[in-house]
Amino acid sequence: MSDRNLRDAALRGLKGRCPSCGEARLFARFLKPVEICPSCGQDWQHHQADDFPAYLVILLLGHLLVPIVIEANLLLDPPMLFQMIFWPLLCGIAALLLIQPMKGLVIGFQWARRMHGFEKG
Repeated sequence: MSDRNLRDAALRGLKGRCPSCGEARLFARFLKPVEICPSCGQDWQHHQADDFPAYLVILLLGHLLVPIVIEANLLLDPPMLFQMIFWPLLCGIAALLLIQPMKGLVIGFQWARRMHGFEKG
């Protein structure tokens, strides 16, 4: 059984590329991975990313946005209506931008560690 480089697989997945070969796109649609990589033939139907990418996004955004919100309130004292519109909008856009890379990262990790049906190859 050949060794799979975790760092390379995770970074390729994070970039939306096939964690196995790095050549083809990992996603056919927004959060739907391709069934089989057209370059290397790796079957991606075994992944079980489930909710973990969303948990990673929540963890990351919470650690990034909460200090920014607190500092903005202390320094700028923005009106409540502005905050009720701006912060949820910023959080939603950031979450949409991060969810696909996080799912790719999780799929790359699962492939590199031979989890959930990725044992072969």
